[in-house]
Amino acid sequence: MTGSLTTSPFLPEDASYMARAIRLAYGGLYTCHPNPRVGCVLVKNGEIIGEGWHQVAGEGHAEVNALKNAQERGADTTGATAYVSLEPCSHFGKTPPCADGLIKAGIGRVVSAIEDPNPNVSGNGHRKLLEAGVQVSCGIQETEATAINPGFIKRMKTGMPWVWLKSAMSVDGRTAMADGESQWITGAAARQDVQRLRARVEAIITGVESVLHDDSSLTVRPESWDASDAERHQWCDGFEPIQPLRVVLDSNLRLPTSAKMLSLPGETWVICANPEPEKMAALEAAGAKVLIMPNEQGQVDISALLRHLGQADVNEVLVESGAVTAGAFVDQGLVDEWWLYMAPCLMGSNARPVVHLPQINAMKQKRLLDLIETRQIGDDIRFRYQFK
Repeated sequence: MTGSLTTSPFLPEDASYMARAIRLAYGGLYTCHPNPRVGCVLVKNGEIIGEGWHQVAGEGHAEVNALKNAQERGADTTGATAYVSLEPCSHFGKTPPCADGLIKAGIGRVVSAIEDPNPNVSGNGHRKLLEAGVQVSCGIQETEATAINPGFIKRMKTGMPWVWLKSAMSVDGRTAMADGESQWITGAAARQDVQRLRARVEAIITGVESVLHDDSSLTVRPESWDASDAERHQWCDGFEPIQPLRVVLDSNLRLPTSAKMLSLPGETWVICANPEPEKMAALEAAGAKVLIMPNEQGQVDISALLRHLGQADVNEVLVESGAVTAGAFVDQGLVDEWWLYMAPCLMGSNARPVVHLPQINAMKQKRLLDLIETRQIGDDIRFRYQFK
């Protein structure tokens, strides 16, 4: 915790209850953005008397839902301990402050995994609780609690969203044939895995070349997920998927007004560098929002785009594109994590590379990666990398 707040030491049982709260927070993985995913567990006399998570933005936060659950069980919350994966909020937004709700319910102790990085909260929720006589402990299972909200935390600290890069390649490092054909390198299980990644982000960025070749939709389609997918059914039943914002990098406005994505649910932005009024008007009439963001080279300024997305409360972005766009994000150091799917096939030396990085000409210029996870998805292997 920051500041001069005096907090209480942890108890032996705190870790297990916090683990439950963090697990509950994943209930909002696909449904509560742009708010953080938060879980809450209420414990009294060694028993869980209520629990909940933040399900949908604009509705009750985790603490509110946990208190409601306790009330439905007929439990007395006086003197109970609340385990919350993120510091309870202290300000009025679309809902009242959660710190006030916990105080009103007679909660005797609050254990938070991490402090809220939101400058409107950051320490103020804990301070309000302490001033009301509630014991506060903060800083348990911080790594696990941070992992569920990388985008929210980054945006609060830097103004920029978290950027995932997704690529699919053959064993020989190729992502499309010379003519651009790329469907399908990976199998159905890997494509379903990508659907889950799409579902958690607020925006998907692609290059116009990919759209011109594939007429891609870039939508979330839960109906395509395997019926046995426990993750989907545990968290998503009863909620309509939030379609991510589709963002097309199109310097010269080549996207046709007949593009399939323009007629699909959700919003499409076209980001250009060299606007032509007639093309802009036609795309906007077809349903797109056209934004002008040139860099000094006359191409789209992707760093400015990410800042703009952050200002629009976008926490997490998925770059799902061809080698040139992927290479631009890598080259400018804008990728936080790379999900690379490798299929057990060879595509030959004439096929396109996974990323286009022509400025690397010597071994000393190579980009180093940290491998943080390897997992088999069907017949394919998913590598998760972070850049050093």
